[in-house]
Amino acid sequence: MSRVSEAIKHLKDLQHINLEGIRFRIIDAKGQVVGRLAEQISVILQGKDKPTYNPAKEQGDVVVVVNASHVELTHDKWNTKVYRWHTGFPGGLRSRPATDQWEKDPRMLLRNAVSGMLPKNKSREVRLEKLKIFPEADHPFQGFPLVPYVPPPRRLQDRGLGWPLPQGFEPANPERYAFRLRTSPSLQAAAAPLTPAPASAPAATQQPTALGAGPGLAAPAAAAAAGIGSGQQQQQQQQRRQRPTVPIDDLLTEEERAALAAVEAGKGKGKGTGGPAPS
Repeated sequence: MSRVSEAIKHLKDLQHINLEGIRFRIIDAKGQVVGRLAEQISVILQGKDKPTYNPAKEQGDVVVVVNASHVELTHDKWNTKVYRWHTGFPGGLRSRPATDQWEKDPRMLLRNAVSGMLPKNKSREVRLEKLKIFPEADHPFQGFPLVPYVPPPRRLQDRGLGWPLPQGFEPANPERYAFRLRTSPSLQAAAAPLTPAPASAPAATQQPTALGAGPGLAAPAAAAAAGIGSGQQQQQQQQRRQRPTVPIDDLLTEEERAALAAVEAGKGKGKGTGGPAPS
C-alpha cells in the first residue's frame, strides 16, 4: 500500500467528523512512559486543552503518534502487566502479557491506555478514530500541516527530606546527608555549611554513645567538649538559675494553709504513738 493510499484510508475514518478548526498534532513517543503519554493524548482528543472546550461537541484534535514501538513501562510492568479480553463464548477469557502484546502489535499498548482514560460513552469510539498510531517514525501524513506536541517535562517534587543540621553538628552518614541535600532544594538552602571537626574529635568519635549508634553520633559531644556552643549553653544554664522561685505557701489560701497544718499535725501524732520509727 502506497503512502497516498494509506493516508486516504486513514482520512476515510475521519470523513464523518467535522474537521473545521481541528489541528493535526504529531507526538514522538520514543522513550515516553505509556501511562503518562496516554493521559496527555486523552486530553488532546477531548479538546480539554482549548479554551472553547465543550463536552457536548467534538473539538479534539487529530493525534498522530510515531515511534510507538519505543515506549516504556515503569517498574516491572513488562513482566507483570496482563491484557485480558473475552471472546463472548463460555470459557472465552483470554490474556496476554505485555511483552507478547508488544511483539504482536506495539500500537495496542498505547491505544488501550488511551481508551481507558477516555469517558465511557458513545463518544469514545469517535475520539479513538482520531488517534493514529504508527510503530516507527514513518507515517503517511508527511504533506499535512502537522503541529508538533512536546510533552511537558516532569517536575521533581521537593519533599523536604529531613531537616538541616544545627551549627556544630555533623551527620552520622555524610554520603546520605549529601544525597538529601542534592534532592531537596529547600533543605539545601537552609542547611548550614559543615565545619571540619577539631583535631581531638576522632578519638572521641570512636566511642559509642548511649544510643548505641555509630561514630557519628558522638560528634556533638566532642564538639561540645571542644568548646563549640559552650558559651550559649552556659548562658542558658545561668538563666535557669536566675529564674525566681515562687514558694508554694504563697499560692495557698488561708483555709488551705490551716487544713495543711492540721494534716501535718496529725501525721506527727501518729508517728509518736506508733511502733518503731521506720529505718
